[in-house]
Amino acid sequence: MTLKSERIKLNEGVYLNIVNEDKFKSNLLSYYLIRPLSKEEVTKNTLMSLVLKRGTKNYPNSIDIEKKLDELYGSNLSLGINKRGEKQVIRFTMEWAKSNYVDEDYDDEIIQILKEIVFNPALEDHKFLKRYVNQEKENLRRRIENKINDKDTYATERCIESMCKNERYSIYPLGYVEDLEEINESNLYEHYQYIVKTSPIEIFYVGHIDEKIIDSLKRSQEIPRDEIISMPEDVLIDSVQTKNIVVDELDVNQGKLVIGYRAGIHHNDRLYNPLILASDILGGGPNSKLFKNVREKESLAYYIGSSIYKYKSLMLISGGIEFEDFDKTVEIINEQLNELKDGKFTDEDISKSIKSIKTNTESIRDSIFLISEFFFSQLISADNRSLEQVLEDFNKVTKDEIIEAANEINIDTIYFMRNKTK
Repeated sequence: MTLKSERIKLNEGVYLNIVNEDKFKSNLLSYYLIRPLSKEEVTKNTLMSLVLKRGTKNYPNSIDIEKKLDELYGSNLSLGINKRGEKQVIRFTMEWAKSNYVDEDYDDEIIQILKEIVFNPALEDHKFLKRYVNQEKENLRRRIENKINDKDTYATERCIESMCKNERYSIYPLGYVEDLEEINESNLYEHYQYIVKTSPIEIFYVGHIDEKIIDSLKRSQEIPRDEIISMPEDVLIDSVQTKNIVVDELDVNQGKLVIGYRAGIHHNDRLYNPLILASDILGGGPNSKLFKNVREKESLAYYIGSSIYKYKSLMLISGGIEFEDFDKTVEIINEQLNELKDGKFTDEDISKSIKSIKTNTESIRDSIFLISEFFFSQLISADNRSLEQVLEDFNKVTKDEIIEAANEINIDTIYFMRNKTK
C-alpha cells in the first residue's frame, strides 16, 4: 500500500496530517511546534516543554498523568526537542493501543489528554508552578552540562558549532546554561502564551482511521491564535572562505575526528539524491571507500563513516582514531574524496549504495513513529513525494550525477578531540 499523508487546515497555522496505516496495534498522535532557531528563545522553548510535561489543569503532576496513562492500557507520552536545519522543533507524542485490541473506545480521551498537556498546563496565580520551573531548570542545567559525556555526539556538535558559528544552525537546540538564571515562572508562562499563539503547529496522526477519530481530532483544535510567525528558509553556503582546524584537549583515550564539508545542494535540487549516494559510496558502510581504505587497509580507525545533513547540505565524516594518526587519516580521507570526485568507483558501488539506502529508508514502514517523522520531514522540506516515490527516485541517479554532486563537496572545518596530555 502506498504511504501518503492527507493535510487538513484546522485553524490559522494549525494543520492536521493524517496517515492511514492500519498494520500496527497502536495509533500515534504528535504535535509539532515549529520555531526559528534563535539564541534569544531556544532555552526558554526547551524549558517550557519540560514544564508542560510535568502537569496539566486536570492532571496537576506527572504522577497523575502517568497513573491516567496506565489506566488507559499503558499509553505512552514522549517529548522530543531537536533542530531541523535552522528550525527548533518541539514534539509531544502519544501512542496508544487500538480500541479493538482492548474492547474499549478511548481514542477521544487520549486525544484530549495530549491536547491538555500542550494547551492547558498546571498553573498557580496565572503562572507556571514555581517548583516545576525550578526543578526543570536544574534538570536542564545538568543535561546541557553533561552533553560532553557523550564524546562522539559532542565532537559532532563542536564541529558543527565551529563551521556554522555565524549561522543559526550553530545554536544548541536544548539551550544554554547562562540563560537559565533570568527565567522564572512568570516570564516563562508569558513566553509560552506567545509560542502557542504564534507558532506553526503540525499535528500528525498515524493509525486506524474512522469518522469518530477524525471528528475528535478536528474538534480538539479550538485554540487561540495570533499572527503566525513566518519561517525563514535555511541558509545554504556552498563556498568556503577559510578552512578551520579546531582542537579540543580533553580526558579521552581515543581521538575523535570530525571533518565538516559544505555542498550547497538544496534538498529539492536534482543533485541531492546523487549527493546522498556520493556520501554513501565514500563512507556509508562496510562497502565504502573510507571503511575499506582507512579502517581495513591502513587500520587507522576504530570506526569511520560519512553522513549528509539534509537541511544545511553539510557532509560530516566522523572517525575514532589514535592521537598520533591524525595527519595520516586526514590525508587518506582527502585521497578517497578526490577519487570519488574523479569517478574512481564502479557501477557495483552505486548499486550496493542504492540497495543500502533503499533498505534503510524502507525500514520506516516498520515503525509508526518513523512514519510520522518521515512525513513531517517531507512537509517542512516542501517535498510532496510518497515514500514509494522517494525510494524509486534513487534508481534514476547516474554515475555522472554522483560525480557532479561529489565535486560540489568542499572541506570547511576539521575538528579533533585529543588527550590533553599528548
